[in-house]
Amino acid sequence: MATTIQVKDGTLKRLKYFKEHDKESYDEIINKVLDDVEEGELTEEAVEDIKIGLREIREGKGEPIEKIAKEFGVKL
Repeated sequence: MATTIQVKDGTLKRLKYFKEHDKESYDEIINKVLDDVEEGELTEEAVEDIKIGLREIREGKGEPIEKIAKEFGVKL
């Protein structure tokens, strides 16, 4: 049985971030996140760190990926 749910634009954008390939469904994405939570891979500390990181990115405090890649010797 399929159910339609409403999500805000920001939530949809966050879900799209987790897509590993274009044809991956939102159901698959939601289940991956739920599995991680159930398996304890996302501790409260990890969740808080993610929230802080997202807030800092929104505030423009992040570093460009090119700069970080260069620091670690990674070619993009």
